[in-house]
Amino acid sequence: MKLRRLSRLALIVCSTLAHSDAIRATTIRVAAIYLSPDSSSAKLANVDRGREVIFLGNSGDWVHVEANLTEERTVTGWMQNKGLIQPTTPDGDKVIFGEAVDSEDQASQRNGRRYAAQDAMRLYGAVAELFPQSPLAGEAMYRSADIRWQIEKVDVMSLASAKEQDAYLRRGMNEDYFKKVIKKFPNTKWASLSAFHLIDNKLCGDWQGQSKCPTKEAEIYEKYANEYPQSPAVAEALFQAAYRWSALIEIYKTEDQLKKSEEAKSRAISVAQKAMAQAGASDWGARADRLLYMVQQGIPTYGNQD
Repeated sequence: MKLRRLSRLALIVCSTLAHSDAIRATTIRVAAIYLSPDSSSAKLANVDRGREVIFLGNSGDWVHVEANLTEERTVTGWMQNKGLIQPTTPDGDKVIFGEAVDSEDQASQRNGRRYAAQDAMRLYGAVAELFPQSPLAGEAMYRSADIRWQIEKVDVMSLASAKEQDAYLRRGMNEDYFKKVIKKFPNTKWASLSAFHLIDNKLCGDWQGQSKCPTKEAEIYEKYANEYPQSPAVAEALFQAAYRWSALIEIYKTEDQLKKSEEAKSRAISVAQKAMAQAGASDWGARADRLLYMVQQGIPTYGNQD
């Protein structure tokens, strides 16, 4: 019995080692997988764009592969060696990245290809996995994490718990993929943008007209701007902070805290001016300019604005 268990263990170890040395690839098209290297043989499944494929052998223009159909299901069979990109493919990183961009564009179109966003997410991820030294690797990993985050955010925000005041009372988005970008590509714009997205999980679902949430959120956004001064998201972070300080002008009045209301007004003006300086002629600069005007004119930015 003991020898039998050891034999099974040896097989598992050998299989793991074999896979670690295997040639990994991905497909940039929907590719059929067959029982044998012949398109007239039984078709086993279709492999979607960006799915991982492991080479087991070849026969002419056919490749024997183990293909991941989903995160839980794999199938072994034969595929034509068309559209299969491996680490040795010339400009393979650019080819996969280009297919990912095209898929992302499809996802943005009203009548675009179904599940194109998921295709783009996998394809961007494949660039980073197959070509970790590519100049595109950091951006690709970030884009993959961003798409995953946005897809999950739609689901999270549709839940009743999304309206809870405190962030810890609702389900947050999975932070692992953005944290991986921060770890693998520190001190890059992709790391700073990943950190900006993580703020979403710290925001309140509903302020409920109380000062607690906007005060906390304004401080979070300002802290981000201080920690990531070179981030492309600095202007947006400062605008979001300025908006919250402007909202507190009216909220503090409802709480009979007139001194804090005046302090919030000063803070809103100061931070809005910083946002304008950072944003230049961008949309965030224009929005900060509008916000500053409204605060200076005494126009409420939150609550009943009749």
